[in-house]
Amino acid sequence: MKLYIVPTPIGNLEDITLRAINVLKSVDLILAEDTRTSGKLLKHFEIGTQMHSHHMHNEHKTVKGIVQKLKAGTTIALISDAGTPAISDPGFLLTRACVENDIPVDCLPGATAFVPALVNSGLPNDKFVFEGFLPIKKGRQTRFLLLAEEPRTIIVYESPHKLLKTLSHICEYFGEDRQVSVSRELTKLFEETQRGTAKSILDYYTSRPPKGEIVIVIAGKSKAT
Repeated sequence: MKLYIVPTPIGNLEDITLRAINVLKSVDLILAEDTRTSGKLLKHFEIGTQMHSHHMHNEHKTVKGIVQKLKAGTTIALISDAGTPAISDPGFLLTRACVENDIPVDCLPGATAFVPALVNSGLPNDKFVFEGFLPIKKGRQTRFLLLAEEPRTIIVYESPHKLLKTLSHICEYFGEDRQVSVSRELTKLFEETQRGTAKSILDYYTSRPPKGEIVIVIAGKSKAT
């Protein structure tokens, strides 16, 4: 009886750990965010473990049944499409339910997008705030106003078609001179990190429409501002 939280590569398949492969081969069941996406990964590493779907649209309904399976002695691994489950992906509800039911939870170390983006940024990383995806509409302005006063480095996830809007809001609420780093397609063939002022990064991507998953790292507010 144990739940394993298993990170999977965010791009480069070589980033999976030997322990992750061994766990995925040894458990009774794998819960996957998208079984089609994860099926390709499992096939590549010759992992034949049975998969069930576990995603943001069904996790509220399936957690109870999964807990019952675990209590019955089943060992289960939870994976997402890429990265570490529960980091802007499903995983929190199941982990919390396991903790509440005294079911052992073992989270393996491994791939997640915000760590390399933070380190690559060249911005202070001794203290930082991970915001994940910002609100799309309701509460967005309020969040920006709060973050504009945050002294720690700020990390935000964004989709390519919303990047320009978010960079525009950073210019508006943080100031055009605030230092920003944008990393996209991390660990993949066309990986890119652009660093500079919020305005310069906005200008760059205005003329070069971005593709791929994106991590924005924003300098915290300095004491002088």
